[in-house]
Amino acid sequence: QVHLVESGGGLVQAGGSLRLSCAASGSGVAVNAMGWYRQAPGKQREFVASITRGGFSTYADSVKGRFTISRDNAKDAVYLQMNSLEPEDTAVYYCRGAISIYVYWGQGTQVTVSS
Repeated sequence: QVHLVESGGGLVQAGGSLRLSCAASGSGVAVNAMGWYRQAPGKQREFVASITRGGFSTYADSVKGRFTISRDNAKDAVYLQMNSLEPEDTAVYYCRGAISIYVYWGQGTQVTVSS
């Protein structure tokens, strides 16, 4: 059983920064692509950023230049540094990990940006 556990969410003022972390456990094998999604109230879950095991990253247009994704392969961990946060970034952020054809999700961590 694979578990993804997020941490680092919280309340921050607009213009501030937060760093999210996600660690995978129980897999027994290397996690391939890892990424972050978010879901705001009343909206569908949307892609934020992803990174391959080799370090290739992609971002949603809405966060380019403000968010940076990174990972530690030895720990099967992924991080999301969020700078210049905006109220529109308020959402529950979910970690996603892929192992072979299987996809796993974390339980989510709340990020709230006040104006």
